[in-house]
Amino acid sequence: MSTHRPAALIKQGINELTSAGAQSPRAEARHLLAAAADLDPAGLATTREVDDAVADRYADLIRRRAAGEPVQYLTGRAWFRKIDVQVGPGVFIPRPETEAVVHFALDQLLNLRADTGPSPVIVDLGTGSGVIAKSILSEYPGTPRMYAVERSPQALEWARRNLADTPATVVAGDMADALPQLEGKVDLVISNPPYLSAAHADELPADVLDYDPHEALFGGDDGLETIRGIVPVATRLLRPGGWLIVEHDDMQGHSAAGIISAAGRFEHVEDHPDLTGRPRFVTAIRRNDVGQ
Repeated sequence: MSTHRPAALIKQGINELTSAGAQSPRAEARHLLAAAADLDPAGLATTREVDDAVADRYADLIRRRAAGEPVQYLTGRAWFRKIDVQVGPGVFIPRPETEAVVHFALDQLLNLRADTGPSPVIVDLGTGSGVIAKSILSEYPGTPRMYAVERSPQALEWARRNLADTPATVVAGDMADALPQLEGKVDLVISNPPYLSAAHADELPADVLDYDPHEALFGGDDGLETIRGIVPVATRLLRPGGWLIVEHDDMQGHSAAGIISAAGRFEHVEDHPDLTGRPRFVTAIRRNDVGQ
């Protein structure tokens, strides 16, 4: 059995992925070799050689990636802030843009500690892989009561897997009538809903359109259908003073905020940029409806 130097394999993978048009061939080649060797990417730095079996698995992963299969599905993992989650067919792959949404949520939860104590009530609507719920639970210095709602049977299995070692309660079903026992008691509702326009589906890259579940991508013809549905759910669940945080497409900064403002149940409706400066999520505070 022969052995192979990781640096040589990575160089070969970079060349193949570059020819296939990959945007990040070096990072992708490293992650794929680490997956083939059953290592964390950092472990490659101290690995001097790998055997034929690893090289063969790596060659297959490079071939599949060059054909368009997402790196995260190939490795089975997606990295997000300080955690990673398991992903695969049937669940939306977490994106870096959502990290700014979680960062804002954590800041507001810390600000709410005087009112909620160490155990705020949080609802993650359309949790998908469970990445938002898991990330908040891993970073918040307390014991939040986290509820992660998901209606897709395929995504639900991934959420249960990723949240199995956390105190989160995974709820199967549609958000429209979920969690009636929490009405008026929730401190923060957060969601990364489907928000892409179905009318422009043909403009998406193939590795998105062909692999991410369409239920997690498209929010109707204008991309805002699910956001419209979130507003009455958040109105029902949030206590006065509770926060709503919703991610949206970078072209929906005004329209998403307008939907929430038009409901008349929220104040301090504001839009926020992601780490690249593009409009990314809207926040609002549940009004006290007494006397309205």
